[in-house]
Amino acid sequence: MVTPPRRVRFLVAGRVQGVGFRAHAQRRAQQLGLVGYVQNRRDGAVDGEAEGPPAMVAAFADWLRAGPPWARVDRLELAELAASGGEADFTVRR
Repeated sequence: MVTPPRRVRFLVAGRVQGVGFRAHAQRRAQQLGLVGYVQNRRDGAVDGEAEGPPAMVAAFADWLRAGPPWARVDRLELAELAASGGEADFTVRR
């Protein structure tokens, strides 16, 4: 039986801009075989969406809780979304 993909919207707040967070998130998501995107927000947070096998999305959420070495994650919010299957990669949006 094939497990359907899981998609989450995430918001990460703290010291997450100017520390390579988006590039590291992209690299980690691609390592996990996820699709979606990550982007900076005007309020200093980072948000995006990630989709893929439920275990890999969970592993990505665990990574988001800490981020790269120079980041400080104060808050992570996750919201479940319907899987779209419309993307081919995990991208950084400007």
